Amino acid sequence: MQVDPDYPELAHEVLDWFDELAAGGPREITLLEAETDLCGLLRRRGYEGQEGASFFAYHSRPLADLPEPELPAGFVARSVRGAEDLERRVAVHQAAWNSVRVTTESYQVVMSSWPYRPELDWVVEDVEGRFAANCLIWYDDRNGVGLIEPVGTDPQFRRRGLSRAVCLAALHALRDVGASTAIVYPRGDAAYPIPQILYQGMGFRPYARTRTYLKEN
Repeated sequence: MQVDPDYPELAHEVLDWFDELAAGGPREITLLEAETDLCGLLRRRGYEGQEGASFFAYHSRPLADLPEPELPAGFVARSVRGAEDLERRVAVHQAAWNSVRVTTESYQVVMSSWPYRPELDWVVEDVEGRFAANCLIWYDDRNGVGLIEPVGTDPQFRRRGLSRAVCLAALHALRDVGASTAIVYPRGDAAYPIPQILYQGMGFRPYARTRTYLKEN
């Protein structure tokens, strides 16, 4: 849940709409813990904070003094070359996430949509031309900030430092287009620690977290 601070009264309207839409069943809302006014409003309306629930940890990193990407022999990092890479780009995403939800058709739509930029869509390629890992960054040029989402490595290529390398290569490209800061939102709870460890190892530091509120009926 997000509300423009210039229009705080809209929070009540949104919650009224949500209560009407989901009447009779449980309602769950996630927002930043730092939104103390909204958290208080939810509690007053019968929502309870869910202790022990999974949450996302918001991390940021300035793009000065980036480490150089280091790759094992036989691998190179590069940006995606449009349609010629489409099938392999989709294949590495599907392998990394063990899912076929992203297809060549859907990713073609992504590639043709704003604010996608091919120079910020990076892969690691092996000597046989297989894509082993990927990192996509979405750039907000108005604020000079890039969001990393998603990152993945094909299971057969894991534990070689490829996720770190492809992220760093993409971050260098992000800096080259004029960004000053990168952000990423990994899970922060103990049940899914690896992404947070990866990003903190590259110099990202947490600055906020989400909290989930539940209203049973």
